[in-house]
Amino acid sequence: MGLTVVSGHGHTWRLTEQIGSGSEGFVYGVDDARPLVAKLVPDPPDPEAYRRRVARLVCQRREPRTVGLLSGTPVRLAWPLVPVRTAEGAATDRVDGYVMPDMRHAYQPFSHLLSVSARRAFLPLATWATALRAAVALARLLGELHVEGYVVGDLKPDNLWVGESGRVGMADVDSWQFTDGRELFPGRMRTPGYTAPERLGAATGKPPDTASDDFALAVLVHQLLLAGLHPFAGHPADGGDYRSYDDNVLHGRCRIVDRTSVLLPRSVPPADLLPRRLAELFRRAFTDAARRPAATAWAEALAAELAPGRLRVCALNPRHIHTVERPWCPWCDQAEQGSDSYPDEPQEEA
Repeated sequence: MGLTVVSGHGHTWRLTEQIGSGSEGFVYGVDDARPLVAKLVPDPPDPEAYRRRVARLVCQRREPRTVGLLSGTPVRLAWPLVPVRTAEGAATDRVDGYVMPDMRHAYQPFSHLLSVSARRAFLPLATWATALRAAVALARLLGELHVEGYVVGDLKPDNLWVGESGRVGMADVDSWQFTDGRELFPGRMRTPGYTAPERLGAATGKPPDTASDDFALAVLVHQLLLAGLHPFAGHPADGGDYRSYDDNVLHGRCRIVDRTSVLLPRSVPPADLLPRRLAELFRRAFTDAARRPAATAWAEALAAELAPGRLRVCALNPRHIHTVERPWCPWCDQAEQGSDSYPDEPQEEA
């Protein structure tokens, strides 16, 4: 028998299939005429604090700083609509959570834009221009959140969504850091590969800030513009063993900062496909926390690359779109090495 959840006012929803899971909770479909899902968090570190956190987020839906973030269609944020608890079992065993919009109604998982095979299957019309628009949308959304006092804290592909045109949405709002003026609800989560170097060496409980969000944003923008390639991917060029993205972060092993620091397959997208101003922002983001570009700076620079005349279409493959700064097609160069991030015709499955 499926789970049932109930709100504080006694409204009940029947949950259907489990559609996702993360480090803290599980997401289920909701049997409702509206596109809704429910997130349940079985074992939060402080259950009472978690209930207060969700209740405060629900209240903030009607506050001026949040109303603007929730405007527009489709919604960009899977914001908690109402707190719920499982209806079955003893009161002490019931699980807390909330009902929120179902982002699948208008978006694809963000990771689909970062993988060649997933792009072919789910976003077949996506090009580098789509990735650039998604980068702009993500940077603008993060910048708006920062202006309103929210810190995402655990920005990563798993809590992001993307539309066919490059529109971006975000979920896992309950893990953000924010204050209601009386209590600070700290961010706790961090994900390997998306954690700023200053947080890697810090105690687990150290709260994130906007600068750590900006590091994760730079990683994600790099992945968008280089067909999924993580900026700290690669084996150490000094002959040492590859350990992790985080190890490369701590030791500054990054192709865009120092081409001699890592070894990568010849088939990855060429580093010089990036416009000069974006390459400089990446170098600042990955080398100097004090000069790390903010989300608003990324949004401005990325949007400028979408201006008329800034993009060029390859004469050989109309899906190969690139910056006008590069006199020949970087995607054709990549294809010559045995991998094409934006092939002309989707390949049929065997």
